Amino acid sequence: MFGEHQDYLNLPVIACAISKRIHIEGYKRSDKKVIIHLPDINLIEDFDLSDRVKYSTNRDYLKSSINVLQRNGYDFSNGFECVVNGNIPINAGASSSTALVVAWISFLLGMTDQKGSLSEYEIAQLAHEAEVIEFLEPGGMMDHFSISFGGMIFIDFNPQIKITNIKSTIDSFILGNSKEIKETTKILANVKNILVNISKTLSSLYRDFSLVKINLNEIDQFQKHFSNDEFCLLKGTIRNRDITRVALKELMNEKTNKKRIGELLNEHQAILREELKISTPKIDRMIDSVLNAGAYGAKINGSGGGGSMFAYASENNEKVLDELKKIASESYIVNIDSGVQIEYS
Repeated sequence: MFGEHQDYLNLPVIACAISKRIHIEGYKRSDKKVIIHLPDINLIEDFDLSDRVKYSTNRDYLKSSINVLQRNGYDFSNGFECVVNGNIPINAGASSSTALVVAWISFLLGMTDQKGSLSEYEIAQLAHEAEVIEFLEPGGMMDHFSISFGGMIFIDFNPQIKITNIKSTIDSFILGNSKEIKETTKILANVKNILVNISKTLSSLYRDFSLVKINLNEIDQFQKHFSNDEFCLLKGTIRNRDITRVALKELMNEKTNKKRIGELLNEHQAILREELKISTPKIDRMIDSVLNAGAYGAKINGSGGGGSMFAYASENNEKVLDELKKIASESYIVNIDSGVQIEYS
């Protein structure tokens, strides 16, 4: 919601889980075989737990989750069979892969000999290890915490991770999928690597420099060390950090000012478009259409370079949705929803 491209810099974010989900249902087998039915992509995956689980692809999250659990002390004496399906737009910046991994980790815990019951925090950590660390990917932990905890949350990463539930009067958004193909890991790596290098450079030159503490009015002194594009990226990052802090105060009010939240979303989007340069012409048209139809605010969602955007329209949801569908037919009203849910029978 606020804080795009911030979590991997240990800067604060505001995020929320929405009413699009991954569903996994299955049971233990009497042998060591694993059979995974994936009807949404018309595939069936199978392998045997008697052997070391080897990866078939570069992002083989179904298998990496098993390996991560085993390394963390969980055992599988039996195989299992299950069906995995969902209604989250794929490769659209709506965290479909993370939703899959968080749900899968939760399901696998029930298939282990220990049948572990872990906290939302622990599930998020394991999912991050299986999705990001295992494959040396560039993402942070925002998605994992959001999906595991559910609701609207504020995540502060400094000096240590602290998660705060936000009980705001905001309860729904409009999600629009541009269907523009995006290269999530490439975009994340590009923006992240530049920002991390900027931070390292300034930390080496200025002993007390911190992205968390530096004030916006102090950064002009650093411009001489960077190209115009790099300095814009730094400035945009600090501005997004400050917008997130202002949004938190507004969202924590007993009655959230809808217009103010919309203004902050629009400010955030302007920085993502003009300084981080992760928006696209089609996303921009989608955002213009919802604002013209009465939405309070809108921004691109996820790493950028395509994918989805969302709008906050409150009582104008249906009108705004109708306008958005003229550009992006795959658009929906989504509610803020609970996190991962586990049921045993």
